[in-house]
Amino acid sequence: MRKGFTLIEIVIIIVILGIMAVVVIPRLAGVKMTSNESLAQANLRTIAAAMETYASEHNGEYPDNTGSTAEEKLTTASPSYLNRSFNGNTLSGYTYTYSNNTAATYTVTAVAASCGSSGSKDYTLTQTAEITSANCS
Repeated sequence: MRKGFTLIEIVIIIVILGIMAVVVIPRLAGVKMTSNESLAQANLRTIAAAMETYASEHNGEYPDNTGSTAEEKLTTASPSYLNRSFNGNTLSGYTYTYSNNTAATYTVTAVAASCGSSGSKDYTLTQTAEITSANCS
């Protein structure tokens, strides 16, 4: 009696693995995109907490772009309000941008670096600490 697999058995296994790959791979991409979106929202909440903490320690004024950028004021303080730089950086498929920063207002956006593959939504954070979303384009 011979040991091993016949050609037909090997072909059947390869076909089954191929079918499984066709089903699983698109789902994994969706999971990665959902993960990126969740992380973008979490990062924006972290930035909001840093902005609010800064304001509570500076007479209710948010860090503005006078002298140095708002983010520099958050990352270079001792102790720092943020551990890392977000502005202009792409992290886990989202690019973060600070804009309209004054002592009374701020806006931070997280834009999907590759709409449809790294994320399906863009997020905006303002001084209300509310995160709004819109489908990316």
